[in-house]
Amino acid sequence: MRFPQHAALIAVLMAGTSLAAPVFAKEQAATPAHASSQAGAEARADALVKAMTLEEKLQLVHSYFPPLAKPQPPIAMIPSAGHVPGIPRLGIPTLRESDASLGVANQVEQRKGDVATALPASIATAATFNPRLAYEGGAMIGAEARAKTFNVLLAGGVNLTRDPWNGRNFEYLGEDPLLAGVMAGAHIKGVQSNAIVSTIKHFALNSQETGRTVLDARIDRAALRESDLLAFQIATEIGKPASVMCAYNKVNGDYACENDWLLNTVLKQDWGYKGWVMSDWGAVHSTQKAAMNGLDQDSGQELDDAMYFDKALASAVKDGSVPMARLDDMVRRILFGVIDSGLMDKPVPDSAQPIDYAAHAQVAQRAAEEGIVLLKNKGDILPLAKTAKKIVLIGAHADVGVLSGGGSSQVRSVGGAPVEIPLTTGAAASFARITWHASSPLQAIRALAPQASVTYLDGSDPKAAAEAVRGADMAIIFAWAWRTEAQDPESMTLPDKQDALIDAVAAANAKTLVVLESGGPVLMPWVDRVPAILSAWYPGQRGGEAIARILFGEVDPSGRLPITFPASVDQAPRSEPAGLAELHAADARRSAGDKTVYGMSGGVAPFTVDYLEGAEVGYRWYAAKQRKPLFPFGYGLTYTSFTYANLKIEGGAKLTVGFDVTNTGKRTGADVPQVYVEAKSAAGTRAYRLAGFEKVSLSPGEMRHVSVTVDPRVISRFDETAPGWKVDAGAYPVVVGHFAGDAALKGTATVDAQSARP
Repeated sequence: MRFPQHAALIAVLMAGTSLAAPVFAKEQAATPAHASSQAGAEARADALVKAMTLEEKLQLVHSYFPPLAKPQPPIAMIPSAGHVPGIPRLGIPTLRESDASLGVANQVEQRKGDVATALPASIATAATFNPRLAYEGGAMIGAEARAKTFNVLLAGGVNLTRDPWNGRNFEYLGEDPLLAGVMAGAHIKGVQSNAIVSTIKHFALNSQETGRTVLDARIDRAALRESDLLAFQIATEIGKPASVMCAYNKVNGDYACENDWLLNTVLKQDWGYKGWVMSDWGAVHSTQKAAMNGLDQDSGQELDDAMYFDKALASAVKDGSVPMARLDDMVRRILFGVIDSGLMDKPVPDSAQPIDYAAHAQVAQRAAEEGIVLLKNKGDILPLAKTAKKIVLIGAHADVGVLSGGGSSQVRSVGGAPVEIPLTTGAAASFARITWHASSPLQAIRALAPQASVTYLDGSDPKAAAEAVRGADMAIIFAWAWRTEAQDPESMTLPDKQDALIDAVAAANAKTLVVLESGGPVLMPWVDRVPAILSAWYPGQRGGEAIARILFGEVDPSGRLPITFPASVDQAPRSEPAGLAELHAADARRSAGDKTVYGMSGGVAPFTVDYLEGAEVGYRWYAAKQRKPLFPFGYGLTYTSFTYANLKIEGGAKLTVGFDVTNTGKRTGADVPQVYVEAKSAAGTRAYRLAGFEKVSLSPGEMRHVSVTVDPRVISRFDETAPGWKVDAGAYPVVVGHFAGDAALKGTATVDAQSARP
């Protein structure tokens, strides 16, 4: 049998409904129309390959990095992440690539004055639990890219969160393979709805930034199939990305971009992937091994130690160490992706086109509003009354903007950056900066409470802040924790003595709210002394407006945590980044004047990371170790209340879980009921796994029936000897809850034995 995939979700996304319908209905692996279009794309790609010269084929399998590229003879390149010259005589377009996880990035900054719409961090989009919003965000980014003449977006980050301190968690979609896969697939589908290419990245196990170019990620293969690779597989089925970007790190001994098992066995053979594999920038280490083990295109070749797919590949093809048939396959895959995405038949314009930034800002704001998570609201001090007389905002430049994550995803947003702090140390110092988007919470709050006195202090003096909040209707502390690509924080503690600031303000005013701007969890030693906490993540260019609307109840908070917040660092599988000793040794050599400590690795010596938790990632780890986190996966409060009733479970060959959701409060709001099923992994451990979810918006007293059909892979174990997925016959405990570990409804499913190919 083939396990059901996700055509029901795709139909919902294409229909344009505001909230996702039941996500996991059974259907065919691919619609006949798409199967037909794929066959047509394959035939067209084949014909083009046959018409190409050797030089033209070699031209397509490596990309230039415009800031460093000096091709001979010179070619015209716009400042961007990558450039692959086209072949006009065959109608093959030039590929112009941009970073694009959170918007069309202009990180290189040669195009002065260029701006784009900045979405909230991907972790915030994941917190919406709303695939429709992920699709809308992708469609918006794709439209702006096309208008700016880009046609390949380096989007679609889906690496699972294995450690709470990963510097790049904000670019990804959380710790659960089902949630991450569905949301990434919807985002990619949105990008490619503009007839341009989206990647999916970083394949695979790019789970930390410390030593990312030298670490060897070690994990059992079956466990990897049941976790990170399942997220990639689901996202690939839904989004059908034209390209897969392989990661910097090694996986079980081989670099991801020359890993035969990952690229050839899993991706191309088992999943039947027809598009092309491009490298991350500077992630190629060989010619013959990389080409034969599945890499189709060397991206940003100037960042590699050598140009492996330029003259070196030409020589390898001529001497037969890389057969012509393999070069043809590389080119065919690139052309298939360009054709199947629609780019070949609908080239991007030659010059920039107008962009409706006002409409796009609304997309960003909706995502921010649904992604904000209300973590605590003791005494129902939120929502704020518009009759409040005195409100004091403190910290995090909340007078002028909201924080953004750093690295290649950084967007120069509409409105500019009122605060930019350059880095002077660390692996990200050469290309990242601490930046705030121009979306002022102070101004947004003043607009919603025009009769109130709303003031701001920078928080540098805790005593002054405590004095300022006395007698205020609300003290709002904006706490921040910046994260970036290329380096991990060595501590989850809030920087700049913010814990002391929060303690001082909370002691002075019992109505203290902490709005947390972060890329993931932080430690909260003050959690019991603060009545209200709001996780706003990095909320994008309309974050100030979104936060204000949540605070005053213009929008009911409906975000849910896509990642577990630990109570302490020792609750996580690892309490600090692996490789810290190697990183510190490289830093010491650099400080001592060693000028050889440069390049992509920064001089960090190779090391291994053992992912002993295997498939039991995130909330599954906490449950297995019986550790109570600060806030669990799936958790989030609202200004109303919801109850579940009338559980009905249908087992056998297809597991379906149905129940009723009722808004028992006095306000309209949205809920995210979650279905968890206990199943056994290949390692023999048993854990409750997220098996389905649906976001529902209900008026007071309204009831709606929800039905979720479970993708069998979620409750399967992967059998490496078959290889394939196995569902064992028997009884499977089922719970419906508000978050991981909650059991509002309980039942048992009796399921038939099933098996399927990988």
